[in-house]
This record gives sequence, structure tokens and C-alpha cells, in this order.
Amino acid sequence: MLHRSGPEARAEDLLARAGRGDKDAFAGVFDIFSPVVMGLACRILRDPAQAEEVTQDVMIEIWRTADRYVPERGSAKAWVLTLAHRRAVDRVRAAQAGMEREQRARTLLPEGAFDVVAEVVEHHDEQRRVYRCLASLSRSQRVPLVLAYYQGLTYLEVAHALSAPVGTVKSRMRAALRQLRACMEAGR
Repeated sequence: MLHRSGPEARAEDLLARAGRGDKDAFAGVFDIFSPVVMGLACRILRDPAQAEEVTQDVMIEIWRTADRYVPERGSAKAWVLTLAHRRAVDRVRAAQAGMEREQRARTLLPEGAFDVVAEVVEHHDEQRRVYRCLASLSRSQRVPLVLAYYQGLTYLEVAHALSAPVGTVKSRMRAALRQLRACMEAGR
């Protein structure tokens, strides 16, 4: 069995006690190792925010697995730094894999695929606005418009279908179109 002295012996003792669930000992482990873990993570990740996340993850892992530390295999510092190195490298690999997936996805999507989706969504939104504005018209304005624009009837056919003079149909449709335009512009 190895016998270390000084700060390393203290770190091993704290780690062993933390492994048995001693929260005060873990606080000591945290105080000793979190700056060291943060430094290593910063060097590997080159991003302080991610390094901080890795440091938190490593400290949680130490709390959960401190009972697995075996002093005969190496120092407490080496064990902690091995955990930190693995976690930071995993983070780098995950980021690289994510970038590679995005790159592959970009090459698989046809040019302008997002434009088509945006156009469909925009068209759908405009269609809803038209229906909402049509619903705001009076029945005497809405019916001639629907017959002309959605059924494809001429002024004469609309007048015949409604048993109304052509002039009346035209004036109702003009008024309806003005009101529809105002409603559409207000909805944008």
C-alpha cells in the first residue's frame, strides 16, 4: 500500500471519506480539485462556459463515484484529472459530431428547401388572414365575392345566382374588396 504525505495524502483522505458519503469531505475535495478541473477543461475546450459545465459534471461524477477511487492505481489528482480529461474530450467529440451531422444534413437537403417551407408557411398564414377577413364582411358582401373569386362566376352569373341587378353586384363587390384590403393590411 502506498503512503503519500502532504496535500496528496489529504486529498486521498478527503476522497475516501467523500466516497463514504461525507459531505464535508466532498466540500474539501471540491475546493481542492474544482480549480484544477476547470483549468484542464478550459485548455481542452477553449470555452469557459463549456469548461464550467464540464467542471460541474466532473464534480458530480466524483461525488457519485468517489468510492471507486483506488489509491494503489494512482494519486487522487491523477484520478480526478483522468475523469475531467475524458469528460472534456467527450464534449469536444460530441461538438464535432454535431457539426458533421449538420454539414451532412446541409449537403442532403436540396438547394432552397427551407425557402419552400417558408413559402408554404407564409401562404398558409395569408390564407388564414383572407378567411378571417372574409368572415368579417357582411353576408351581402361576402357571398358575391366568394361566388366570383372562389367559384369563378362572372358578374352576370353572380347577379343571376343572387337574383340581383349586375350594378348592385358590382357595387357590393367593390365595397367588399375595399373592406377586405383594409382588413388584410391591418392584419400584417
